[in-house]
Amino acid sequence: MRSTRAIVMILLSLIAGIAAVILAARWVGQQAAQNTSPVVVAARDLEPGAPLTAGMLQQTPWPAGAVPVGAFEDPKKLEGRVIRSPVFKGEPVLEPKLAPEGTKGGLTSIIQSGKRAISVKVNEVVGVAGFALPGSFVDVMVNATDSKNKSVSKIVLKRILVLAVAQEANRDETKPKVVSAVTLEVTPAEAEKIDLARSIGSLSLVLRNAIDNNDTETAGTDREDLLGKEVAAPVARVAASAATAAAPVRRAVKPRAAAATAPRPAASASTSVEVIRGVQKANSEF
Repeated sequence: MRSTRAIVMILLSLIAGIAAVILAARWVGQQAAQNTSPVVVAARDLEPGAPLTAGMLQQTPWPAGAVPVGAFEDPKKLEGRVIRSPVFKGEPVLEPKLAPEGTKGGLTSIIQSGKRAISVKVNEVVGVAGFALPGSFVDVMVNATDSKNKSVSKIVLKRILVLAVAQEANRDETKPKVVSAVTLEVTPAEAEKIDLARSIGSLSLVLRNAIDNNDTETAGTDREDLLGKEVAAPVARVAASAATAAAPVRRAVKPRAAAATAPRPAASASTSVEVIRGVQKANSEF
């Protein structure tokens, strides 16, 4: 009898415990639901320039006190918008990472307001061996001839963003890619400098750290700075001599001497007459 009563008490205790756990979990869930807000996040990695569709987005609960500024609650409000900055899977889609409403997809949606895109022809050396990828920053250097007819190299633009290489703007790649053209994001004034620089000399790209914001001013480097005055002067003379030797030589044409004319025999100043008388001959001069 006592054992039966003990078993019943144990069963009642188990049932009460399970009910308490269920009620506590339900209460905690209700409290959590009240303290969260729905936030739209990326369902997969999103590349810049891609128009958003319903399959790219999903809604997830987010702590109400930690909702990021510029977040969205309804995925339908984002359909058709264009991504301007990379968004990774599970990351909230924020307004600063979107292009303005009405923007079409492609490279034009990535360009920031007030900036322009300009392409620069490069080769394996100028393109930093293919390491100048979309999203990286470069300095632009020009090698030209100064007002004193001396060759000089100078960094003319600093911390320029690479928008695309060839026809690709994907910023997730890290493998070097050698291409024939690089598209840079510049201001209108910087675009004018690049256009002038490539018309008067050759351009080179200098890759820099993405988080390096320090700009060091340089005066440029010429032949004397590179080799020193003692070495640069003979090199300049040799180059000048080579240029002179390569120039076409114009020979002066000497005037032909007048042909010598044989002198005519001078006429005799006197006249002679021969007179014959019989067998005798006599000469007379006048």
